[in-house]
Amino acid sequence: MFEIQSSSHYDVVIVGGGVSGTHAAIAAGRLGAKTLLIEQFGFLGGSLTAMGVGPMMTFHNRAGKQLVFGTPNEMVDRLIARGASPGHILDSTGYCSTVTPFDAEILKVVMEEMVIEAGVDILYHTRLIDVKLENGQILSAMIHNRGGIQEVCAQQFIDASGDCELVKLAGVPFTLGREEDNKSQPLTMNLKVGNVDTHVLRKYIAQNWDQFDDSIRSEDKKEVLNRIKRISLWGFYDLWEKAKQNGEVSVPRDNVLFFETNTKGEFIFNTSRILGMNPTDPFDISRAETIGRKQCLEIFNFLRKYAPGFENATFISTAPHIGIRESRHPVASYILKADDLVNEVKFKNPIAVGGYPIDIHSPDGQTTNSVHLRDEGIYYIPADVLLVSELDNLLLAGRSIGADHFASAAIRVTPIAMAIGQGAGSLAGLAVTSNKNAKNVSYEQLKKVLQDNHVYLG
Repeated sequence: MFEIQSSSHYDVVIVGGGVSGTHAAIAAGRLGAKTLLIEQFGFLGGSLTAMGVGPMMTFHNRAGKQLVFGTPNEMVDRLIARGASPGHILDSTGYCSTVTPFDAEILKVVMEEMVIEAGVDILYHTRLIDVKLENGQILSAMIHNRGGIQEVCAQQFIDASGDCELVKLAGVPFTLGREEDNKSQPLTMNLKVGNVDTHVLRKYIAQNWDQFDDSIRSEDKKEVLNRIKRISLWGFYDLWEKAKQNGEVSVPRDNVLFFETNTKGEFIFNTSRILGMNPTDPFDISRAETIGRKQCLEIFNFLRKYAPGFENATFISTAPHIGIRESRHPVASYILKADDLVNEVKFKNPIAVGGYPIDIHSPDGQTTNSVHLRDEGIYYIPADVLLVSELDNLLLAGRSIGADHFASAAIRVTPIAMAIGQGAGSLAGLAVTSNKNAKNVSYEQLKKVLQDNHVYLG
């Protein structure tokens, strides 16, 4: 038995200070709920900061219509005001209509400011270790940090942990990865490099479009390079294959994917690929961290030797945490499926919408399989994916919502995860302030709060 050092009481407790948990906290706090945000690292942002992901991709559908607004867009506006983002700009890969580069260090500050302004308490360097349950409710969460073990009681709990840690401890059923074999999308260690000569790189791209071309690209690809503020591309096909043939690269991926950040000449490489690992197994995760760093060094050496413009590039960093695309999928009140997205099913109670394609990095090999919506397409994320039947006061957010292997490959990206977080936090805040079970909050009431806070629902 462990000894509880202290206890506290909140209206809403959110596990996970990634992008979704952060925006859930902002929404709940702005509604007047006394809110606690628990985060394992010493900063907010999750995939965008701890896992080195960038850019944000995407706030729009392929036709260029903006779908994600609300607090996520307010956050981008704050970044722009500080010179920490060029805003929503043209995606030169052609995969999406826009990307949103940013400065990760300033993002940490902006997210903290928004959370604190909402009256939310943040508890860093803290992990969830257990829960107390009674009569279909979570009574309290046991957390651990440098102060020992504390008990935190609340009316509403939100699992925004990504890996469904609260779901697991509370006994809510879940699946892992792909249903037929439990394999998850591969893990990735993101690499950041600086001091790239973008003039040389742009010239090489313009003269070697076959090395960056793809069937999804638009016909005006040669003009795109002159229009983009930051470079986003995949390719270096022949050079990459040559390095692999020479035994210089062991990464099981068929291309090099890279994005220029807010800082010109600084690039994030989302290229490493670690296969066959269970993202919920601590030994697999530990091995993946080691393999990922080895792959990143191979990628960096490849760039310095083969890629024009990278001759004097500097190795800035690998991400503090391995990138996880997929792990547990909770059995929610509704499980979002690929057909719901592709057929643009218009649920009666959407809390967020999106247009990012189904983007599956194969658990088995080098390829990435995509299913795009029509250009003007929009899919709807219903409130039911936030709820579970077993517990009345547990809500889901971000990657932890009810979605299968295929649907989660679309809604996992950060703009949509933030929108889902705002929806979950709004529902939790309404439940507390109206003294209701979240399942009994009327959708019309939730819809009004979301729309009053500039959320677009289609």
